[in-house]
Amino acid sequence: MYRYDSIDRRIVDARVAQHRGQVARHLAGTLADEELRPVRLQNGLYIERHGPMLRVAIPYGLLSSAQLRKLADISRRYDRGYGHFTTRLNMQFNWPKFEETPAILDELASVEMHAIQSSGACIRNITADKFAGVAPDELADPRPYCEIMRQWSTLHPEFAFLPRKFKIAVNGADEDRAMIRMYDLGLQLVRARPEDEASEIGLRVFAGGGMGRTPMVGRLLRDFLPRRHLLTYLEAVLRVYNRYGRRDNLYKARIKILVNALGVEEFARRVEEEWAFLKDGPETLTDEEFDRVAAYFAPPPYESLPAGDPAFAAAVARDRAFAAWAKRSVHAHRIPGYAAVTLSLKAPGKAPGDVGDRQMEALADLAERFSFGELRVAHEQNVVLADARQRDLFELWQEARKHGLATANVGLLSDMICCPGGDLCGLAYARSAPVALAVQERFGDLDELRDLGEISLNISGCVNSCGHHHVGNIGVIGIDKNDEEWYQIALGGQQGQAAAIGRVIGPSFAAEEVPEVIGALIAVYREQRNDGERFIDTFGRLGIEPFRERAYAGRERGNGENENAAAGEEGIVDVPDHQE
Repeated sequence: MYRYDSIDRRIVDARVAQHRGQVARHLAGTLADEELRPVRLQNGLYIERHGPMLRVAIPYGLLSSAQLRKLADISRRYDRGYGHFTTRLNMQFNWPKFEETPAILDELASVEMHAIQSSGACIRNITADKFAGVAPDELADPRPYCEIMRQWSTLHPEFAFLPRKFKIAVNGADEDRAMIRMYDLGLQLVRARPEDEASEIGLRVFAGGGMGRTPMVGRLLRDFLPRRHLLTYLEAVLRVYNRYGRRDNLYKARIKILVNALGVEEFARRVEEEWAFLKDGPETLTDEEFDRVAAYFAPPPYESLPAGDPAFAAAVARDRAFAAWAKRSVHAHRIPGYAAVTLSLKAPGKAPGDVGDRQMEALADLAERFSFGELRVAHEQNVVLADARQRDLFELWQEARKHGLATANVGLLSDMICCPGGDLCGLAYARSAPVALAVQERFGDLDELRDLGEISLNISGCVNSCGHHHVGNIGVIGIDKNDEEWYQIALGGQQGQAAAIGRVIGPSFAAEEVPEVIGALIAVYREQRNDGERFIDTFGRLGIEPFRERAYAGRERGNGENENAAAGEEGIVDVPDHQE
């Protein structure tokens, strides 16, 4: 994994010292709240419903065991003994003391971590596939591209105050596990000539994706961009956005609104026009520089192992519980005899994404014992060990079970994505975690979940979609109705190459109704599915109406007036939030 060089250390140390001085001045009364706000946000520090919240960057989701141990230690000494993994591969501490945040940043710097650009109108944490570097369907590892862009964008003076936040995702595999078309800028690694395996690797560029109140799927901006032009072309995109993005209206400031207003063809034309001044300039990415960064992501010292380990196969045959876990949590690896493993943070009774200090230390132990000391954070709010030997999987499972990390529900209905919601977030209309826990209780039978198969359920406490409700097969959106918490239901969202935005089925439901409404939707699927058909496939075949009818059966639907929420309303765009 990437290790800091002397430049990184100077940047991070200087930022910690700067933040320490700003906090001291604020506490002394010489730096007002409105003066502090823009600079504290540049260090990931928010003031939330109950007090400060600190968001820590985990670039492209990659963590060392030492870094995770430090996060555990920080959570114990400066917070309430847990952290929250977000959908954008960051960790949030929800209860730090304001005056102690400089010390926390200093602790993070000691293990090559920071909170720079985890908030504010800048280029945010760049994300990638959780299986980057090990996926069998991968053309090339996206992490070097992410790291190059991280170095280029960090504290870039021209892009420190964009019209709004700007998010980039990179995918190197056939399957899009990074959701690139739901980002401001999405990059897909491709060959110049797909039929020629010796042809140059470059990037297909999508722009204008995003969630929030007006979700949009990114549009193709350029079919092939040679690798050497990565940074100059990105700079051209950002310059066009910086110049023409709406600064007069924060509700209309995201790049998706600009792309939609201009049309993708005109937006692309302006980018090309700007790029003419930058192309082949000093920011051209040389092969030498790419190779320098890529060397940080060299494969670990794999053993030469048989493709199918007999000990693993024997354990699957003799232990039903292990076999069920392996089916959901063990994934193919490009190296024979190895596997990638998802460790679930969705145990019954636990808020999705939350991880305790002891669990963090257990995860670090597992990484050191079984996966070369590295971990990945997934946008589904689970943790991945990318390089486990197949012969060790039974032992790994036994150890993970001791710490509540081996629930066999990965990809199933209870493997929910969920934002912190109104319990913590000052912008949320409704709470998220209690709804997630109620759904977990309603669908707590793993045999039932396995029978239902692959279903994604995503929950957000408001329209900002930090819980990615738009791309859940079933999406739950918290709303404000007459100053009370209610929830809308959306159906048909999905991520991947066939990315789609879910549709709200109608007026909202009270919190206590949500589990049974989901049960009604599941009943339609169970009754109408064909053999081997997933929920999203059945929905695509039947359309929304059978599901809508069952959800409102015996209930007055009303007209949905006074509901502050609906996804996809014409002409309404992002709430000017601070969130993920």
